[in-house]
Amino acid sequence: MDVEAIELKDDGRVPNNPDLALIHYRGALAPEMGTADVIRLFGDNRWRGAWVNGIFPYHHYHSRSHEVLANVGAAVTVQFGGDKGPVVLFEAGDVVVIPAGGGHCRVSDAGGLVVVGAYPEGQEDWDLSRADNPVDYVRAHEEIGRVKLPALDPVTGQRGPLLDMWRVRGTPGA
Repeated sequence: MDVEAIELKDDGRVPNNPDLALIHYRGALAPEMGTADVIRLFGDNRWRGAWVNGIFPYHHYHSRSHEVLANVGAAVTVQFGGDKGPVVLFEAGDVVVIPAGGGHCRVSDAGGLVVVGAYPEGQEDWDLSRADNPVDYVRAHEEIGRVKLPALDPVTGQRGPLLDMWRVRGTPGA
């Protein structure tokens, strides 16, 4: 598994997170893992409110919760951080953890995309904010800093890249 931190900057429409990077785990999931396996993995690591679907084809973010996405289907191109952010190939077996405020948008896919998403325990009441709504942008700046760090890494559990990379902000759950 290869893990990369991707810094996302406020672009005036998508706030992103000033303190926490997006974490991209490449090849995190075994090829035989299906949706039920990933939901169980996330649940075991205290990431709840799991769902199975895709990624919206417009720039959006969640200001009240962090979000984990696992690709258990076909590869897709996703743009993170708003319309000026990096475009990433999100392949089967990949996982991304998007910090509160982090923008994401499906750019293209060839069909067959299946994503499992979830939120840290206690953050299942996520919001949907759109880059084209200035009211969402203003509100998000007030909410992002209040979102607590997750207790566990969604992929590896207690000890994992997410907690190591995000620890600079404070103690998990603080």
